Amino acid sequence: MSKKEVLNLILLNVARKEHDADWNWKGVNSPFARLYMVENGSARVMMPDGVHTIRPGHLYMIPSFVTHSYENNGFFTLYYIHIYEEHDIFDRWNFPFEVDANELDELLVKQLVAINPDRELKRSDPDSYDNMPMLMQNIARSEQFSFKSVVETKGILLQLFSRFLDKASPKREIMDKRIVNVIRHIRENIHHNIHVDELSSLCYITNDHFIRLFKKEMHCPPLQYINRKKIEKAQLMLIIGDKSIKDIAHSLSFDNLSYFYRLFKKITGFSPSRYRGTK
Repeated sequence: MSKKEVLNLILLNVARKEHDADWNWKGVNSPFARLYMVENGSARVMMPDGVHTIRPGHLYMIPSFVTHSYENNGFFTLYYIHIYEEHDIFDRWNFPFEVDANELDELLVKQLVAINPDRELKRSDPDSYDNMPMLMQNIARSEQFSFKSVVETKGILLQLFSRFLDKASPKREIMDKRIVNVIRHIRENIHHNIHVDELSSLCYITNDHFIRLFKKEMHCPPLQYINRKKIEKAQLMLIIGDKSIKDIAHSLSFDNLSYFYRLFKKITGFSPSRYRGTK
């Protein structure tokens, strides 16, 4: 991973939880990452690459915006950590689902719980915390803790996250540095109406040449990529904020609300209101 990569990990939730055949959820997809450490027993997690059994002696990570399911038929206990990362690290890198955990990792997870005693979820159902303004409240609350607690929390999160870095790899090897700059420009200007003209001008090439180059490197047309990134940003805004759907669409430069609705459902499978959890 590049030394220039920036990580800003914000703790949302952390706790130790006992389950007895009640950790069974399907189609979970959240705008934050999850870390798990199992204390006793085991369970299964269905990821896009297959079915994984989680068990003691390991750390597990599920990146943001990865659809997955849980299955548990018996008693087991685990520690869960929900993390919000604001620099889209999971959009650029693939991380392993499982890494070995040592004694220090176990102590770090337990210390994280000890210094954040009020971060436990009231309910285990993802719908109860994925689709509520509670997520934004947790992000805001992170700024209200003592400086010592904030520093220690961030330090522990970085140490735990670092365990996954050895086997991390770029989601795609972008060979052309011009496209690297274009992707950064899109990420930094996602709230604006981004045109192919401005992107091709960054590369000092014609529109047609740019579109061919972008498709070669990213395996999709530039406007398709931009729309997908805008909808991912909309997903996050729907969950962590209280803006109306209309205001979210406009803030992402969708002047046609009907088009925003159609595009959102095409990409996520849900209408914006259904995704937010309202009727």
